[in-house]
Amino acid sequence: MTTLVTGSAGFIGFHLSRRLLERGETVVGLDSLNSYYDPKLKAARLAILEAHKGYRHAKLDLADREGVPALFAEVKPDRVVNLAAQAGVRYSLESPETYVDSNVVGFLNILEGCRAVQPKHLVFASTSSVYGNHNNLPFNVHDAAPHPITLYAATKLANESMAHSYAHLFGIPSTGFRFFTVYGPWGRPDMALFKFTDAILKGQPIDVYGEGRMQRDFTYVEDIVDGLLAALDRPPVANPGWNSEAPDPATSAAPWRILNLGAGRRVELMRYIEVLQEKLGKTAQINFMPMQPGDVARTEADTAETRAVLDYAPSTTVEVGVGRFVDWYREYYGV
Repeated sequence: MTTLVTGSAGFIGFHLSRRLLERGETVVGLDSLNSYYDPKLKAARLAILEAHKGYRHAKLDLADREGVPALFAEVKPDRVVNLAAQAGVRYSLESPETYVDSNVVGFLNILEGCRAVQPKHLVFASTSSVYGNHNNLPFNVHDAAPHPITLYAATKLANESMAHSYAHLFGIPSTGFRFFTVYGPWGRPDMALFKFTDAILKGQPIDVYGEGRMQRDFTYVEDIVDGLLAALDRPPVANPGWNSEAPDPATSAAPWRILNLGAGRRVELMRYIEVLQEKLGKTAQINFMPMQPGDVARTEADTAETRAVLDYAPSTTVEVGVGRFVDWYREYYGV
């Protein structure tokens, strides 16, 4: 069983690839190792993966219209997990073209590769950001999410639609996951937990947006990986009860589905910071800031469908998860 994992040197892709390798599977990782954040962190992740004999790496840009199809033709993966993307809500306001190249053009290349080799399952990353200012909490995949408020979210919503069209036209079983605020060891330096930890240890102030009142469904990375692994072994089938006169946004008459991957509970940002201070044994200097463009006040995943379909049971509290991140950070950076 060979799984192609794009973004394998990235945060979630690294954790997934390592788990697949540890259970004896073959992983072909695709990652351009770009400089969006510290390449040394990506190189360190990659070194761990390359220590496994079942891992092979392809340094390749997802938007490479010739290189990606050639890799598919050579590898003929049994399963594909697309986790490579230009991430970050705020950066999409500064560099929109990057998001289209990676998240739209790149995903089209993945779909064309799947069309050519017909893998048993395509699993791909979407985001809770597609819900936009939707205030019907918890966010439910069976509710429509037609109004993303950032280009990043719009590209991910486009991925969901693109995957559906290929599932419909070419029968490619596809599962899209809307991730909710993923955190944990080996996280990205542009994420809040990483930035807060770095600043607090250096005695520098942290900027806390939304006056600290924002609430997020913080989801530990290994819980995310549990969901991805469960999905890989359970490709979707067409929903026989799907009704075009009352269409369900999360399923289809094609082998396609959308699921939430979240902890299923809201935590206020200030509580998150309190836990971090406790684990670091240091007090943060806080600059309270207004909401930023593209931010939403609250997120929370309705995981009932995910539990039913995948037996998904996230269990890691922020107290445990933040503690594990701090332990990793101190060890990795020697602080």
